[in-house]
Amino acid sequence: GADVSADTTPFFSDDNEGEGPTDNGVVSPQPEEEESASGVSDRRAKVTVIVLCYINLLNYMDRFTVAGVLPDIEQFFSISDGKSGLLQTVFICSYMFLAPLFGYLGDRCNRKSIMCVGIFFWSLVTLASSFIGKEHFWALLLTRGLVGVGEASYSTIAPTIIADLFIKETRTNMLSIFYFAIPVGSGLGYIVGSKVNDVAGDWHWALRVTPGLGLLAVFLLFFVVQEPKRGAIEARPEHTLHRTSWMMDIKALCRNVIFGIITVVTGILGVASGVQVSKKLRTRTPRADPLVCAAGLLLAAPFLYLSIMFAQASTVATYVFIFLGETFLSMNWAVVADMLLYVVIPTRRSTAEAFQIVLSHLLGDAISPYLIGVVSDSIKKSDSYMWEFRSLQMSLLLCSFVAVGGGAFFLATALFIEQDRHLAENYVPSDDAPIIVPKRGRSTKVPVSSVLI
Repeated sequence: GADVSADTTPFFSDDNEGEGPTDNGVVSPQPEEEESASGVSDRRAKVTVIVLCYINLLNYMDRFTVAGVLPDIEQFFSISDGKSGLLQTVFICSYMFLAPLFGYLGDRCNRKSIMCVGIFFWSLVTLASSFIGKEHFWALLLTRGLVGVGEASYSTIAPTIIADLFIKETRTNMLSIFYFAIPVGSGLGYIVGSKVNDVAGDWHWALRVTPGLGLLAVFLLFFVVQEPKRGAIEARPEHTLHRTSWMMDIKALCRNVIFGIITVVTGILGVASGVQVSKKLRTRTPRADPLVCAAGLLLAAPFLYLSIMFAQASTVATYVFIFLGETFLSMNWAVVADMLLYVVIPTRRSTAEAFQIVLSHLLGDAISPYLIGVVSDSIKKSDSYMWEFRSLQMSLLLCSFVAVGGGAFFLATALFIEQDRHLAENYVPSDDAPIIVPKRGRSTKVPVSSVLI
């Protein structure tokens, strides 16, 4: 019979993927380090996670660099809140609609090669976007859309490689490390973007930081990361600046980057606490993961609402509520990834990641920046500072109510998660595939067993 564990790739093949004994039957002894069923040694697998985390960090740094310099972009191109929101919308739409394509390729072709090409393309396009003049805002929109192509090629595939390297609690731990890169990268992108802009005096330079780091990522990905066998581990197949003291520098940085620091810290706390609470609760109920995600969103909603309402009255209270809201909001990142991977069989995980990306972004940040910008513009009655503040404040309140809706959907998921996981873990491909036989002049599908003699 056919070897169901084999993973043939018609193009982008990798000599290391699915590698077995050499043709001459001689296997070099490696007593100090044995390869696991994935075909990747334990040490190599951990280094692979480090490289993937680094690239994920860069992805989110690049995504939020634009947010750090958005006021300067609006002033440079003389655009409104709605048009500036289009930058994120165009990026997310590109990212979202191309995710299924890369999910399809990721389940059938060599994943490392796809990621190398995608990250290289993303780095070049990001660098190109830093040379756009003020008469060509459309070109900036175009390049942000093309950046989504590169990020889609990575985000749909990287978690599946981790899934093929580790199982059970180890996989959960590695995914939590991987998804730490989201809040950390987001915060660093905001910080680096704003600080580079301040030092250089030109927002274009903020977009020239991540491309060089991206090329380094391609090098590491090509020479360090080894493609694991799919499902095998589961038995499945400064010139003008004056120097100041270190303490003055720290105080100045804290004043400029409080939001970025909060995002980094809360992301780390949220991801870590979400994973730990989920682990503890799993001993009591198999529905722990969706319940933790639901609790995170439902607890985040009131604090996000309060942070927006207190924005004018008290800066300290606003930061406190943002801290609490973002912490609870971050609880579900690693847990959601783990849920998605354990309810899907290994050969379909990239496709599942792609659909998850499509649906989450379609219902979330693909439309939200533009929608919030449009709502803000429609509420605004004048160009005064107070109306600019008030209109954005009221439009941002939509996020709190969406979080409540998300919590409700996770509660509904808890009703089905146990059954779905059982079906995925006990999935057996059927050899009794339907064939087409004529029936009264027409074709009809019947099982093979019904026509065998």
